[in-house]
Amino acid sequence: MLRTDRRDGEVSGGRRMDGVRRGVGHDQVLDAFRLECGALSDAVAGLSDAEWNLPTRCIPWTVRDLLGHVCVVIDWLPAMLDAPAPREAEISAVEYYRPDDRFSPRTNGKRIALAQDRAARPATGAAFAEDFAATWRRVDGLCRAQPDGRTVRTRHGDAMLLSEFLLTRVVEVAVHGLDLADALGRDAWLTPAAGDAVTELLLGPEHAAAAGKLEWSRPHFLRKATGREPLNETEAAQIEQLGIRWLALG
Repeated sequence: MLRTDRRDGEVSGGRRMDGVRRGVGHDQVLDAFRLECGALSDAVAGLSDAEWNLPTRCIPWTVRDLLGHVCVVIDWLPAMLDAPAPREAEISAVEYYRPDDRFSPRTNGKRIALAQDRAARPATGAAFAEDFAATWRRVDGLCRAQPDGRTVRTRHGDAMLLSEFLLTRVVEVAVHGLDLADALGRDAWLTPAAGDAVTELLLGPEHAAAAGKLEWSRPHFLRKATGREPLNETEAAQIEQLGIRWLALG
């Protein structure tokens, strides 16, 4: 699961249009989703049985369980697209990560069980890698058939722009990709498109470029900004100066 790393309980709104922030563009987030999912597919293809069963920092999940979670959170989209579209978007991707019941211990328990159930379905690791590839490709195709400005309602009841909800899926694939790379002892495969999209979500479009002043790689910044690696006092001050939005992550 994504780790809780919220500091102040506040949500920073960023640029807004009709009351809802619009940051990363529709086409940009679609490309980030496709590229990052493709990189993850390549990374898990050919994993050994031992690698599938390695523990991750997302306790109690193994590598296989964590990929199950990524499958689950991507596979919410087909039903959302089949449902009636809300008349207008009400929240942004930043506001989606607000600290409420969606990140409670009860909901987190369901999240863990759903991931483990999904991971247990394919008979082999190879079949599971193919299942993941088929899942994200189906969702990618469905999303690309939607017009810019399409709205969806999440399972939590939030009315969002599809592009904003899909950005939260980019967060899931990118950040859990870092978790998987670390569990497997590999270099991060984070794509520039996804790294930039998540950084813009965390810092806002007006401050994202300033992240370069830290002279950190994108994977290093995202590990620090999402609680994967601890911040020392100096690093915490540097990130705060960038105007980071601390997200509630389950």
